[in-house]
Amino acid sequence: MGRELNMLGEKILERKNEIAKKVHEIRISDATEEQKQLLLSMINEKEIIEVRAGFVSMFGEALLDGVSKEEAYEKIEKWAKETGEFTYSMGIPLDEALKDTSYYRSFIYEVLEEEVLRHDMSVKTVFEVARKIDPLLDHAVYCFSLTYVHYYRNTMEASKNAFLELSVPVVPLTNGIAILPLIGNVDTERAQLIMEEALDAAVKLKLNTLIIDLSGVMIVDTMVADQLFKVISSLELLGVQSVLTGIRPEIAQTVIKMGINFANVNIKTNLQQAFEELDRKNKKHL
Repeated sequence: MGRELNMLGEKILERKNEIAKKVHEIRISDATEEQKQLLLSMINEKEIIEVRAGFVSMFGEALLDGVSKEEAYEKIEKWAKETGEFTYSMGIPLDEALKDTSYYRSFIYEVLEEEVLRHDMSVKTVFEVARKIDPLLDHAVYCFSLTYVHYYRNTMEASKNAFLELSVPVVPLTNGIAILPLIGNVDTERAQLIMEEALDAAVKLKLNTLIIDLSGVMIVDTMVADQLFKVISSLELLGVQSVLTGIRPEIAQTVIKMGINFANVNIKTNLQQAFEELDRKNKKHL
């Protein structure tokens, strides 16, 4: 059986370019014009076929004597990780990229079937080939998918962080006074960012007053209220007075029901009222 496996492995190596070209042609026929142009702008067609042929050759090598299972898996894993990163960088959807798998499997087995029938090889050889080829291809898909998802998550996390930073803008109004308008829900991550941005802005802008406007916040729960208190307390330690504005009636009712105490916090109905009070204070100091 070892001789037959070697023969099959050598046949795959011999026809690797043919298999690679078949996979490439069918995948190109399925691709959009935009995907074709993007792909060819990053790597020429000859190089693409060479990369595919290199992948096919790994399955031929796995059938040869002297190639250990560990070595075969190590090579396939390296290829899958590199290709997963490259595929993601091209913007090809994962489900689209994984279509290659069925074509590789189909065309490799076509070559194997021809050779098995030509030499009247045993059923035992056929099963042994399947035991080597199929798990190896499945492992390639697994490693490829893990790498693709890894880069996808990193990109999503970076986008999320960028969005969070934009969602916590500290806007300077006049010397020593700035406003922090909050819009939407405040979760744990955003609450932490509010704290960091408020303290950072207080130092950079040399603030004495920060107006925190809640008119765009739909829900205030215990976590949000606790975080606001922490922000206010931290700002006080820096000598910065906080003013809360825009607390909606429904939020006020929720706050009362929850027993949250805002008694020691400077609260104004709206921004205009806050500005008028700050203006009066400034005039007194003049």
